[in-house]
Amino acid sequence: MKKKIFIIKLIVLNLTAFAGDVGYDVAAYVWPAYQPEPRWAELGIFSAGKGEWQNVWEARPKWKGHNQPLKPLWGYENEADPKVVEKKIDAALSHGVNVFIYDWYWYGGRPFLEDALNNGFLGAANNGKMKFFVMWANHHVNWLWDNRTADKRWDKPRWMAWVDADEFRKISDRWISRYFSRPNYYRIGGKPVLMIYEAKTFIEGLGGVDKAAAALSAFRARCEKAGLGGVHIMACDYGLTKEMVEALKIDSATIYNMVHWSRPVGNPDYAVWAEKGARRFDAAKKELGLSAYFAHASVGWDTNPRYPQSSVQPTALNSTPEKFEVALRRAKDWCDRNTAEGTPRLITVNSWNEWTEGSYLEPDTHFKFGYLEAVKRVFMK
Repeated sequence: MKKKIFIIKLIVLNLTAFAGDVGYDVAAYVWPAYQPEPRWAELGIFSAGKGEWQNVWEARPKWKGHNQPLKPLWGYENEADPKVVEKKIDAALSHGVNVFIYDWYWYGGRPFLEDALNNGFLGAANNGKMKFFVMWANHHVNWLWDNRTADKRWDKPRWMAWVDADEFRKISDRWISRYFSRPNYYRIGGKPVLMIYEAKTFIEGLGGVDKAAAALSAFRARCEKAGLGGVHIMACDYGLTKEMVEALKIDSATIYNMVHWSRPVGNPDYAVWAEKGARRFDAAKKELGLSAYFAHASVGWDTNPRYPQSSVQPTALNSTPEKFEVALRRAKDWCDRNTAEGTPRLITVNSWNEWTEGSYLEPDTHFKFGYLEAVKRVFMK
């Protein structure tokens, strides 16, 4: 009998280890562009049919020792394929990443890149083991993804992200019906989380802060009516102000990448860049007046694959799993000291797969599983 109890305890311990330290939620952003999205044709890019993987393999080094082109250990896989995503979920969970934040797009009255979530993640047989939530990436689309042009023409966007009240209702009803009621949808205080990337763009599209606040109030009411208990609005701290937080009744904030706080001027060493960005945690929480602010760690920053015809783009040099581990421990320590009662110990990470921004946890041929192993050392027992 004692032997059976011992075996059961071992099984429980192993399951706990697989899920990571239950005291923390480590949430990695997912850039859903590595798939044959039909709307790439509207932008006239990625004719090879593998999405932005094309920018990855076409990249070239710009200085001696520049690690380009990056080579994914698993190859250039279709991330709208559920079998592919099943492997990614297992790898994430076994290394302490237990939440995926899917970048979610909507342009011209239609979704964009949604198949990575709908078909890939939600079609994966093991998706129920992994929590997820949606970040509405409501930014305009310029020429950034087109590596054939050096001039990204920021003044002439290809697609605009502004939506009016009717369009926002259509979008948010889609979130409610397709995602929010799923048992593995991430919740804070019992409410499904919706993250908004650019609060400023949201306000502009709705025609001002009062109309934007009214749209969010109606959204909360529809979530209540749907039996969801409301919705937790998280904002990306990118152009965010205290006035926006108060007017829109934003519940929490975090950032997408350290670059939003710390531009890598002069191509600094990764360790210097990451530490400089992390100094903003205390100031940001105080300035925004939020009780819930979530710490962050970025793997790196190198957008040169998107700019092969330009000079060297600002880059955080010499990112390694060991230096990234220091950034993770810094974020964890801040989280331990600043998490309010009733709020999860959530840490966001950029990212699972931002290959063309030089910030990814997925294994490559250079460091193998090094970045994931860093997460495991910090967050798993």
